[in-house]
Amino acid sequence: MRVLVVEDEVYLAEAIQAGLRLEAIAADLAFDGNAALESVTVNAYDVVVLDRDLPGISGDEVCRRIVAQGIGCRVLMLTAAGDLDDKVVGFELGADDYLTKPFELRELVVRLRALVRRPAAATPTIIEYAGVRLDPYRREVYRSGRYVKLARKQFAVLEVLMAARGGVISAETLLEKAWDENADPFSNAVRLTISALRKRLGDPWVIHTVPGVGYRIGES
Repeated sequence: MRVLVVEDEVYLAEAIQAGLRLEAIAADLAFDGNAALESVTVNAYDVVVLDRDLPGISGDEVCRRIVAQGIGCRVLMLTAAGDLDDKVVGFELGADDYLTKPFELRELVVRLRALVRRPAAATPTIIEYAGVRLDPYRREVYRSGRYVKLARKQFAVLEVLMAARGGVISAETLLEKAWDENADPFSNAVRLTISALRKRLGDPWVIHTVPGVGYRIGES
């Protein structure tokens, strides 16, 4: 495993680096946001351990750019603030995990190894396709800039269709992913939800039926 530790407190960064090396984890250091962005563009890291409170370019902005550029490494954010709002902001930016200072090195190592084992995310934090924008963290949907209020099941179905990016999804798959295990496979819940979802999204319809196969999202 190779990680980049981005921390402006030099003594702490070097202590983390030394501790990770004892665990057979290769660790490079960056002490500000600019150096971090330069490093991730020229080196292939498995995880970036990123302090939120950096001089110059903030840790939040570094995380946002890593995700936006599709660099592909995981991001574990470090912060002195441990309240829920701070954590939510970090995850909304695309961070994969969050650790509050002070922390034990052993916990950091466990989290790093868990992140590397985790399969890569199939979709970005915010999904945009066919004029529709879906934010799974804020649970917000916009079509052509217009806010669309959706019920929970409508949102869940739309999220599955958006993730497929035009691919056809069967009714059975939608039932499996958007309902719980107690859902009746012979019900018309999917059809009714799709119908309501179309009305909420408005004309022209962006969700299309593929006869005998399922549903897909697209502009035509």
